Amino acid sequence: MAAVGGALVAMATLAPAASAQVCLGDTSAAGVPQLPAPKLRFGINPAGEAGAFGPRVEPVPDDPARTLAALARLRPPRASLVVRLNRFFWSDGEAGVQRFLALTRRYADAGHRVELQLRYHPRPDQEGKVGEFVAWVRDVVRRFGADPAVVAVQVTNEVNLTFSPDSSDGAYAGARDALVQGVIAAKDEARLRGYDRLAIGFNWVYRMDPATEDSFWSHLRDRGGPRFVAAVDWVGLDAYPGTFFPPVEYPGGERDGMVSAMSQLRRCFLPKAGIPDRVPIKVEENGWPTGPGRSEEHQVQAMRSMIGAVHDFRGTYNVTDYRWFDLRDHATSSANFQHHYGLLRDDYSEKPGFAAYRDLVRDLARDEPAAPATRGRVRLSLALRGRPGRSRGRRCLRAPVRAWVIGRDVRLVRRVDFRLARLRAGADRRAPFHRGLRLPRAGRPRVYRVHALVRLRDGRRLRLSRTLRACPR
Repeated sequence: MAAVGGALVAMATLAPAASAQVCLGDTSAAGVPQLPAPKLRFGINPAGEAGAFGPRVEPVPDDPARTLAALARLRPPRASLVVRLNRFFWSDGEAGVQRFLALTRRYADAGHRVELQLRYHPRPDQEGKVGEFVAWVRDVVRRFGADPAVVAVQVTNEVNLTFSPDSSDGAYAGARDALVQGVIAAKDEARLRGYDRLAIGFNWVYRMDPATEDSFWSHLRDRGGPRFVAAVDWVGLDAYPGTFFPPVEYPGGERDGMVSAMSQLRRCFLPKAGIPDRVPIKVEENGWPTGPGRSEEHQVQAMRSMIGAVHDFRGTYNVTDYRWFDLRDHATSSANFQHHYGLLRDDYSEKPGFAAYRDLVRDLARDEPAAPATRGRVRLSLALRGRPGRSRGRRCLRAPVRAWVIGRDVRLVRRVDFRLARLRAGADRRAPFHRGLRLPRAGRPRVYRVHALVRLRDGRRLRLSRTLRACPR
């Protein structure tokens, strides 16, 4: 999250613009056509912890039951609510992965779809080691993508913002390459595993100075190329009119601020990176904090202006999703307004913005099931991969051979146990949909039967099998 001190941001973003030509897009909502489009898919960040500029303030601890109850009150009757889980740091290692696996299960069990924000955010000994970050991204996609509730992964966070390491990854060496290579790797892993539902993207914060923006988007173009563009399913927009940029808006001016942010991303920057208009924008972070000098009533007014703009111009700029930041205050007692983004205070009492957001979601959200279905016909198959060969005029596979469970519904799989003939090969817990098979040595081609016992997340079991003709060794 990119809410940092307003005066600092004003200097960082506005001063260079006076002496440089910059593409601004539509600077006002007036006269911009409102093109038709499907309704928005809504969501929210539930964590209550905000990245911020300034001394760290510990967040008031979460009460999971009360958080779920609040989300249930927000969710419309005929639509899902996407829960966006942020601050998933590479630097936290396996402990972080386990924590987010538990969070994902918590929200999925409550019927919510889940979106993950994967932060580069390295430890000092990790900084710049992009290859290791990419391996971590692949591991996360492999382990989380099988869950049907996980619908999207954002790789890195706000890499164009370069001076707020707590909230944004751009402050770290190697962040731009981590974005490019991480997106490519995440998409490649999702395709390999058959996770068709899992959409891969990255985000951009509105906005930095023209020189920084030109350097950032040119880097994506030059280092990413067609392979990067082909891997991008969506691009996220983080915009905070009246808080981050511009740091102050006249009452109702937040509407123009959102139009400016959406149009500049769509018309100025995405073309620079070669990303076509068909790739949708998702408003991943948008909010307006209360706190000292910022009334709860103004939060409601700003919310209606900003969400109204996204709804009205969603067809104009191809915007499909909207997420409010944040469900609950980081710390209501804090003197730093950056800790007051919530629709709830940190004791879970409601601000007026809670009811306002609930009503907007009910009026504007697209209708769709609240949770992915797991019953019905399951489409899975067993694939065998190895180096092709020939023996005695017939095709065979050379060791090592790997068995894979693939197919449209592989996201429903919880675990797979493999057997080669009557020899049990066991299961690989970290990557449960494939297994390297240990083939007995033989001086002539041999035919084996590979069996897979597939356990689905809804409790069902399937048995798959396939014949393997192994080349002699």
